[in-house]
Parts: sequence; C-alpha cells; structure tokens
Amino acid sequence: MVPALTLSFPSVSTPTLAPRELETLRHIASGCTYLQTARHMGLSRHTVDAYLRRIRAKLDTNTTAELIRLAIALGL
Repeated sequence: MVPALTLSFPSVSTPTLAPRELETLRHIASGCTYLQTARHMGLSRHTVDAYLRRIRAKLDTNTTAELIRLAIALGL
C-alpha cells in the first residue's frame, strides 16, 4: 500500500478571487484544458491563461499543478 501524500500549504485563507477567476479555477481543477475552459466560459484561451497567472499570483503558487492541489485542499 502506498502511503498517502500529505500536502502542506502555508496557512492560507481563501483570497478574494473575482467570480470569473473562481470559475476558471474550478474548470481547471475539474480537469478541463485551457481551451475547454475558454469554450465553456466564452473566452479566448489567452484570457484563461491570464486569469490563471493572476490566480497563481494571488494564491502564491508557481505552477498550475500546485494551483490545482491548493484548490482541491481548499475545497474549491
């Protein structure tokens, strides 16, 4: 049996994300690609990328994988 991974993040209260940023994060965290997210939201792929850059800055994460792990840990 593989031991469970323990994720440790600094104590983070959920920062204020704009509604579209939160929607973008939920799509990406659920497994959608940037292009799928863009199509669902009626945006360009570049806008989705810009939202994710802003979200990563707000949540102090460096990669999308790290961002998704944090989103899951926060129950988003």
